[in-house]
Amino acid sequence: MTPDAEKPKAAAPKQQYDERVYRRGHPPHRARIALIAIALLLIGTYFAWTKELPFQNPYELHAVFKNAVNIRSKSPVRIAGVNVGEVKSVKSVGNAAEVTFTVKDEGRPIHDDAVVEIRPRIFLEGNFFLDVKPGSPSAPELDDGATIPITQTSTAVQLDEILTSLQKPDRDNLVALLRGFGTGLNHTPTPAEDKGQDPDVQGETAGQAIQDSFKYGASAGRDTAIVSEALQGTEPHDLSRLLVSSNTVFTALLSREQQLKDLITNFNTTMSAFASESDALSASIHELAPTLEVARPALLHLNNTLPALRAFSRDITPGIKQLPSTIKAANPWLAQTRRLLQKKELKNVSFNLMKAAPGLAMFSNGSLSLLPQVELTSKCASEVLQPTGDLEINDQFAAGVPNYKEFLYGTAQLSGESSSFDGNGPYLRFQSGGGPVPLTMANPSGAAGNTTMFTNQIAAPVGTQPVLGPTPPITTANPCYLQPLPNLSTAPGNPGAVGPPSPSP
Repeated sequence: MTPDAEKPKAAAPKQQYDERVYRRGHPPHRARIALIAIALLLIGTYFAWTKELPFQNPYELHAVFKNAVNIRSKSPVRIAGVNVGEVKSVKSVGNAAEVTFTVKDEGRPIHDDAVVEIRPRIFLEGNFFLDVKPGSPSAPELDDGATIPITQTSTAVQLDEILTSLQKPDRDNLVALLRGFGTGLNHTPTPAEDKGQDPDVQGETAGQAIQDSFKYGASAGRDTAIVSEALQGTEPHDLSRLLVSSNTVFTALLSREQQLKDLITNFNTTMSAFASESDALSASIHELAPTLEVARPALLHLNNTLPALRAFSRDITPGIKQLPSTIKAANPWLAQTRRLLQKKELKNVSFNLMKAAPGLAMFSNGSLSLLPQVELTSKCASEVLQPTGDLEINDQFAAGVPNYKEFLYGTAQLSGESSSFDGNGPYLRFQSGGGPVPLTMANPSGAAGNTTMFTNQIAAPVGTQPVLGPTPPITTANPCYLQPLPNLSTAPGNPGAVGPPSPSP
């Protein structure tokens, strides 16, 4: 080791603190921290009061009211009792007032059939708010900045309006109305007033006539209950769907205010025309009761025919679908028919019809006697000939099939055995065989001295079946189709005679 290595190393010099470097960026500034804290405090205070982002564009709508009463800026907007926005401004628009309000995202969507009502939050006035009914889900959503018309808004009734509606002149009018109503109920009609009235209420006061109407209360209540039950529908929520649909209809009617005015004017004109014909209308009403009595069974029968009509409609649907193609296919025929019916063609057609008419007349006259004979022949074939061919011959040779099939089997076998095997042509050949049993039979075509036929068989014959017997009984007074069917299952016939052996040649 060197002497230098044995010396202890000197301690590292202590780093000096440079205040300029510390101030230059590393240590935090107190003023900067204070500014950040103040900014955060201001932002928190703003959000606590406004609860909105400063640069966002909230969803706004306008609603036109007949009278905006005490609605002011900052008044709440509610849907089903939940705050979803607030009123921004209220301004006059002619004789109405336009209210601008916002709706938060949790309150959307607002549909174009929405209804807005001004309602008080506290009983007996004070603190009004906008009650929004968003509308039906099937309706389109209102765009930002859209306006809800006055026909879809309403205003709360104030207490002073209720109190001022019954002033002394109005109260006097109400008293006069009630007195007149009482007089009308208790007044006994004169003979002149009874003229033209229903005989059941002649001479009675209006109150007594109303009491008479209660006689029909039981049936009327029953029918009302039937109607009320029918209004509930046949499926769940039918009534609610009806109410929703009715609301949609009436909302649409409200949006057509001018058209409704015209409808009322026209209705007034129509009623005036009815009033001018009051006598005829009264006579028609008198005839209504017997008409209903006649119409009710007719309607019942009509209702009973509806199932058949529905079935007919289902059956005719395929034909209706084919109708356009049928019409298309018939167009060429119609074109030719149109040409055929022209004047220059009708002359030839008329001439040919004139020549054919006498023959057609003779044929029609002859068919009067021909058709009954054709009917009798058809009945004979269907009632006698066909059933006879379907009978089975139940004997020892039974095949288990109708006899017309056995006949066809026999013709097939006859055709096979009658084929031309040689130059002699198609002859019927029998192989008589041979055996110990001699048989004799008359020769049907034998000449003198050749009247008997001889043969030998293996076994004695058992006879033929069916036996050729007499013709089935026929009653000439009855037509063919009423004759009895023949009996084909008869007893076996007599066997051929067993004779001496055949003579030797």
